[in-house]
Amino acid sequence: MKRTLNTTINRSKNEKNDEHYTQLADIENEVRHYRDQFRGKTVLCNCDDPRCSNFFKYFTRSFEILGLKRVIATCYKSQDVDLFTQKSCEKAVYQIYDGDANGNREVDDEEIDVKELEGDGSFDSPECLRLLDEADIVVTNPPFSRFLDFLPLLINRGKKFLILGNNLHATTKEIFPFFQSNQVWLGYYYGNMNFIVPDHYRLEGNRAWVDEKGQKWHSLGNIVWYTNLEVKKRHEPLTLFKKYDPVVNFKYFNYDAIDCNRYTDIPMDYFGEIGVPITYLCHHNPDQFELVGTALQLADMQKVKDRMGRCDGGRRFYREEGSRIVRMFDRIVIRRKDGNHAS
Repeated sequence: MKRTLNTTINRSKNEKNDEHYTQLADIENEVRHYRDQFRGKTVLCNCDDPRCSNFFKYFTRSFEILGLKRVIATCYKSQDVDLFTQKSCEKAVYQIYDGDANGNREVDDEEIDVKELEGDGSFDSPECLRLLDEADIVVTNPPFSRFLDFLPLLINRGKKFLILGNNLHATTKEIFPFFQSNQVWLGYYYGNMNFIVPDHYRLEGNRAWVDEKGQKWHSLGNIVWYTNLEVKKRHEPLTLFKKYDPVVNFKYFNYDAIDCNRYTDIPMDYFGEIGVPITYLCHHNPDQFELVGTALQLADMQKVKDRMGRCDGGRRFYREEGSRIVRMFDRIVIRRKDGNHAS
């Protein structure tokens, strides 16, 4: 049975499978692309237990290399053992690191200022919002079930950010308008990512396992970095070399746009609206293409209902196959901005 994004989110809440610990190498591999943008900045990791968070570990160890001003991390108060942290935490805390004070080139315990929070440490609590206001850049892996609240909060508070999420979040009604208004885009890495998960995590399928040390792991696909830091590749125009083929680039039944199954196959000689997979966002150049909308916004489901007598699932584009119509995978609709016949 296929699961919608909301189904997956609700399942994460109910089964307490909402916390995934990011590997140090995955953080380092992404942050290295933005090093110059961190100089003189205060970094906040506001969905992390500093005692086991690799985000806090990375930024404290790389403090001088990145030229940081301060690193802050907050810890959520555990409501259940191992829900938000690998240890039971009776008090929500935050930690501050201002650099190598004694000059030994190590991060010492006495250099980390640990303070208790009055509340539960949730990222949207008043005291955590005050810490957010102090920060320049937020870098973290927010809980899957709270992502649709977390990213808009950062944008509305005017913060720079680099945060992990599933690419399916991008087409939701809460997030996609930020892509359209050029307030968020995707970073460099996308694809599969392996996460450490707490002991309570229920292992299912071939993407979850226990290693030889007894540590539980879960691999997630379609993981991307959401950011508003400068990404050089987003200003590189896509090279278009395919020609429009009305058979391959068929028109949707319930929206006036053609389909393109891969971003590399976008026709160079077509200037109307084009439906592309969600993965196109990893290659989107805002100077070359306009983001018109998503199938969730644009699909005419009344036309589908008139034809089929029913609608199966949520809003999607349909294609005609002989006497029947077939529901498609999710699509983003784009339109060329330039007037040239090739880019």
